[in-house]
Formats: sequence, structure tokens, C-alpha cells
Amino acid sequence: MTDVLDPAAERQLAVDLFNRTWTLLDMPERSAEDDVTMIHMAHASRHHWAAVGGPENLARGEWQCSRVYAALGRAEPARYHAERCLAICEANAIGDWDLAYAYEALARAAAVAGDADERARWLERARAAAQDVADPEDREHLEEDLATV
Repeated sequence: MTDVLDPAAERQLAVDLFNRTWTLLDMPERSAEDDVTMIHMAHASRHHWAAVGGPENLARGEWQCSRVYAALGRAEPARYHAERCLAICEANAIGDWDLAYAYEALARAAAVAGDADERARWLERARAAAQDVADPEDREHLEEDLATV
């Protein structure tokens, strides 16, 4: 397969798909078709990041896939993508809010699965990692998200 997009166009596509996925996630009500679109857009964004992004982009793409599945109540794929997010962070020594959000994703997936012990374990790790988030606004946003798990 030959590349058909130049890197700048592929990067923009990855960003646009990521942002559009968030638009759907933030909707108070979505149709079944919106849910399907959201799944495909999150995966498409992650796919394009694989071509032009760094490890942080890949981790964030996996995190977003996990968040989409968690929002849809699908525990197994939410956990799968959260585990991939954490593995990318660990393999590339990625810390700060990316690592904290990997733990958040694992907690959210455990909550969807109904596993209170795992949820609590990952939330504890996320809260501990939140202390290492350098930017106060990022830390505040993370803490707000942790409160919704």
C-alpha cells in the first residue's frame, strides 16, 4: 500500500477525527448511528496517528478508543484499549497526564465491567499520578474526570 496523504494532511485528519469524536462523546444524547460513527472516528484517528504521530499521540489515541467504548458500556474493548494506552506509556517512559489518564481509562473500564476492586485500585493509581501532572489546569481537568468514574 502506498501512502496517499502527505504527512501534514494526515496529521490534520488525525486531529480532526479526534476532535469530532469528542464532539460526539460530549453530546447529551446520541443516536445508535452516532455511536457507530464515534467508534469508527476514534479508530480512524488512532490509525492516522500511527503514520505521523509519536508515542504520546498513540497513547492518546488508545485512550480515546477506550473512553468511547466505556461511554458505550462496552467493558472488554474499553479495557483492551486502556491496557494498550498504559503499555505505550510504560514502553516510552511517558508520564505526566498521559500516564494518569491511562490509569483513569483502566478505572473507567473496570467500572463499566462492574469490578469495584479494580476500579478502586486504578483510581488510586490515577490520583497518585495526578500529583505529578505539571500543569495545574491539566491536573484539575484530570481530577474532574476521575470524579466521574
